[in-house]
Amino acid sequence: MRKTGFYAIVFLCISALGVSILAVPEALANGCNPIPGGTLDPCSVLKYQTPMLIPPVMPKAGTIVQMGGMNIDYFEISVKQFPQQILPAGLPATTVWGYGAVASDIKRGLLLHNAPSLTIEAQWKRPVRVKWINDLVDGNGDYLPHLLAVDPTLHWANPPGGMTDRDTRPDTTGQPTPGAYTGPVPMVVHVHGAVGVGDESDGYAEAWYLPAANNIPGGYATEGTWYNFFAGKAAANFGVTWGAGFATFQYPNANRASTIWYHDHTLGMTRLNVYAGPAGFYIIRGGPDGDKAVLDSRTDLTAVLPGPAPKANDMFPPNKTYYEIPIAIQDRSFNADGSLFYPDSRGFFDGIVGDFIPTGEFSPIWNPEFFGNMMMVNGNTWPFQTVEQVRYRIRFLNGCNSRFLILDFNDIPGVEVWQIGNEGGFLAAPVNITATNGNQLLMGLAERADVIVDFTNVPVGHHVLGNVGPDEPFGGGVPGVDFDPADPATTGQIMEFQVVPAVAPDPTTPPRFLTLPAIMPLPPATVTRPLALIEKMGKGVDANGDPMDGPVEALLGTLEAGVAVERKWMEPVTENPALGATEVWEFYNTTGDAHPMHIHEIIFEVVNREGLVLDANDEVVEPIQLDGVIAPPEPWETGFKDTVIAYPGQVTRVRVQFNTPGQYVWHCHIVEHEDNEMMRPFRIGPEQPGQPMPPEPGM
Repeated sequence: MRKTGFYAIVFLCISALGVSILAVPEALANGCNPIPGGTLDPCSVLKYQTPMLIPPVMPKAGTIVQMGGMNIDYFEISVKQFPQQILPAGLPATTVWGYGAVASDIKRGLLLHNAPSLTIEAQWKRPVRVKWINDLVDGNGDYLPHLLAVDPTLHWANPPGGMTDRDTRPDTTGQPTPGAYTGPVPMVVHVHGAVGVGDESDGYAEAWYLPAANNIPGGYATEGTWYNFFAGKAAANFGVTWGAGFATFQYPNANRASTIWYHDHTLGMTRLNVYAGPAGFYIIRGGPDGDKAVLDSRTDLTAVLPGPAPKANDMFPPNKTYYEIPIAIQDRSFNADGSLFYPDSRGFFDGIVGDFIPTGEFSPIWNPEFFGNMMMVNGNTWPFQTVEQVRYRIRFLNGCNSRFLILDFNDIPGVEVWQIGNEGGFLAAPVNITATNGNQLLMGLAERADVIVDFTNVPVGHHVLGNVGPDEPFGGGVPGVDFDPADPATTGQIMEFQVVPAVAPDPTTPPRFLTLPAIMPLPPATVTRPLALIEKMGKGVDANGDPMDGPVEALLGTLEAGVAVERKWMEPVTENPALGATEVWEFYNTTGDAHPMHIHEIIFEVVNREGLVLDANDEVVEPIQLDGVIAPPEPWETGFKDTVIAYPGQVTRVRVQFNTPGQYVWHCHIVEHEDNEMMRPFRIGPEQPGQPMPPEPGM
């Protein structure tokens, strides 16, 4: 049953709700039917009590003046643990992690840690250098354990393995199933969407480092396999020195003006580290494809886009009104004490209780996907934002772990929604989401949408932004026809817009008159790479001892003679584009889920999607065959992207040019998948002298 984009027929092989939904009789009577998760009942949490935080701008620590070169904006940013009032006032605070500046070049610089974190504002081709500090220590300088249960049976950072067994899947043969890891937390930052960044600054999953804590156990590895190699490159390229608990990265900001973001990328732990809070926006402005290149078709003069946005060193709380607003949407679950809930056993996902590693195939803690039962926007559950009857520019980010969002504006009467940009900057032309897509906007994991929301004709009052994406894995389809939308009383609501009269005439250009910067296409491809998205199933038992099938891991691989060949993280590189080459990468999705595929270091063009031949059970036939039905990119996929939805039963093709040599990764951005083998290294150009080498097969 082949899917074709947003309006495809659903194709799911597993539900993430394979546990009994807790009985909440009173809530059910009121139409509230949340999915499981945590001891805090989401039906009891009041909505629209908290004004939405508009993330301030991260203060610089200073400017590095280069002789004969571009000056560099320098930041010192740490990740810390702290309490934050995520739930409405009156409910307990939540312990989270978040990034924040530890130094400012002016006295009133905002040294604030928050989740999500402050926005890094960058200018096109003006480099940014960041000292990223892992400061997950307590007041005595001792390490803080993870807030969530870390599964040590995955192929993960594995600090207890020491120098020889770090970045491996530990061998537990002959031992009991291990419990959760409770040691110091490794971290490494990835700026998602950064173009032209060197591999030493990309946040490679094996370049993590522990905090500089007093009590690191003896024999632990304090940094990942690639850390020292990249430290040497950073010293040679930028003259910086790395040290205990930190690394210094540099970003060239070669992107078109665009919305990118930053988050942790530690091997086998990304799902947990990001869920704990560390993430933030990174906005690149200016250049030939920036706001000043947008024209008003009526005059051929520069258009007026909604603004202002937050700026460095604004007052906090702000003393001015923002009309350009970044909005990060995430789903979370909580316990009654305010703590974050994330599953600590595999049984939460589908009821499988064994056999667990080492006697069985299943990891005891890892969940194949996770869906929170409350929506969090810019760090608060179900906030509200006051808006005038004018146009706003909203930069949306789907920052969830596994949840595809379908933002639904249909309960905002009179609204008009236009998408003008995605991950790679401005689209080829504005897309009227209201007229062409039923006022609904599909966003896969890590996708961004630069949107103009016109409230001019919206009645004064309170109006809810909804979500009709599913509370389970997404495979395409029409909400309410091919899958059940999210629970309308909980995860079916995102936030509230409180509309008030405009205080002045709206000076901005109506979106239908916007002429966006021309898209310069990539050169023709000289290589086509067929790649496979794979789900490995296994046999286990439930609590009654009855046999059950369930996912063991998600994988990437190659397609050889039409057959998907599994490739694990530890295997040698199979994707090795030549420096400067343009290639088409084909993602053949043999699984039942849609997967948001992300390639580091580059942006790409979506070429098309084509159906695969399926058998009578709706499984992909092998050797894989194409059915000849080709669909062009969706209108909101024009221009350039860094993440694309690969639907089940289809091949999704993207065109990529590789211009920066080094070692990078490509992966699914369902972070639970990424953490359990659905990530692979790739290398641009030749091997680098002295680079770490993967272990020989069988070692």
